[in-house]
Amino acid sequence: MTLAFLLTSLVIVATPGTGALYTIATGLAHGTRASVVAAVGCTIGIVPAMLAAVTGLAAILHSSAIAFQTIKWLGVGYLLYLAWITWRDKTELVADAVSSERPGSWRITGTAVAVNVLNPKLTIFFFAFLPQFVDPARPPVLQMLYLSAIFMAMTLVVFALYGAFAAGVRTHVISRPRVVTWMRRTFAATYVALAARMAVTTR
Repeated sequence: MTLAFLLTSLVIVATPGTGALYTIATGLAHGTRASVVAAVGCTIGIVPAMLAAVTGLAAILHSSAIAFQTIKWLGVGYLLYLAWITWRDKTELVADAVSSERPGSWRITGTAVAVNVLNPKLTIFFFAFLPQFVDPARPPVLQMLYLSAIFMAMTLVVFALYGAFAAGVRTHVISRPRVVTWMRRTFAATYVALAARMAVTTR
C-alpha cells in the first residue's frame, strides 16, 4: 500500500457518486442513524464487484507487459470519464420527501446494497484501478484483497461522515446548491490530475 493509493482512493470515495448520494439523501430524510446504516449497506454492495474484478485480474497480471499497459490506459480513460461525468452532474443532494416515518434498517441496507450491486461502473472501476497499485513481484490476489479491504473501510467512514453531516446541516445543504457544484468541480479537476499522473507511470 502506498500514499498514492490512499490519496487516490480518498478522492474517489469522497466524490459524490450513486452510493454517496443515497447515503446523503438518507441522512437528509431520516437522520444520522439511518445514514450510517446506508453507509454500511453501500460498503457491503462493493463486495460482489470487488470479487469479480480480483478473480479476473489475477490471471491478467501474470501476462505480458502489453496487457499491463492496456489496463493502465483503461485506468487513465476511466479517471477522465469520472472527471467528465462529475463535472456535468447536476443531481440535487436532496431527498425526495422528508418523512417522519423512518424505514427499517434492513430496508435501508437492502436498498444501499442494490445501489452498488446494480452499478456496473463499480466493477469497471476495480478492474481499472487496482492493478495500478499491485507489485508484480508479489502474489496479486492477496494484494488486491488487501487494497480492496482498505478501500471499503474508507468508503464506510467517508459515507458515514457524509450522511451524519447531511443530517446535521440539511437545511444549509438544500439551500446552497452552489456549494455542491463547487465540490464536484474540484473533484473533477482532481480526477484529471490523477489521470495525468497515471499516464506517465511505468510498471
